[in-house]
Amino acid sequence: MMKRLQLVFVALIVSFLVGCSTSLDTYKNVQPHLKLEEFFNGELVAYGMVQDYSGEVIQRFRAELVGSWDGNEGVLDETFYYADGRTEKRVWYLTKTGPDRYEGRADDVEGVAEGKVAGNVLNWSYVLNLELDGEPFSVKLDDWLYLVDEENMINRTHMYKYGFNVGEITLYIGKK
Repeated sequence: MMKRLQLVFVALIVSFLVGCSTSLDTYKNVQPHLKLEEFFNGELVAYGMVQDYSGEVIQRFRAELVGSWDGNEGVLDETFYYADGRTEKRVWYLTKTGPDRYEGRADDVEGVAEGKVAGNVLNWSYVLNLELDGEPFSVKLDDWLYLVDEENMINRTHMYKYGFNVGEITLYIGKK
């Protein structure tokens, strides 16, 4: 009986949390409309931080980005400069697959990142392969990009491992 009550309690909490989450459709009428091929075209700079599950800032960084597009195919070349002196490179290969849909591939992304735009917002979902204390560590990312205006964007990413929140990334991206 006690196990059944616990199961019902967990189901109610999950239902409540899912019901409270923001839907991408909330942003469908917000302007300006985000088009990755327009925003991520040319030189950009980003400043950000990584927080652990408790909210403590565990890393700060600056990134230089260069985007280019040929029709529906794009490349976003990112170089990260971390406060601890590390440098990291990631190259995204982007494809516009529909009016408001994109796919992305990168060497440290497992499979394909799939994203959908509604108004000024893009929501990506993908698995990123990282290294933690010298060991491989994969996290599922729920990545939200908010276009502020034609020159500026805010990016918030929630990281999960086995369904548990393990951290968050927040960054500002601006055109040079």
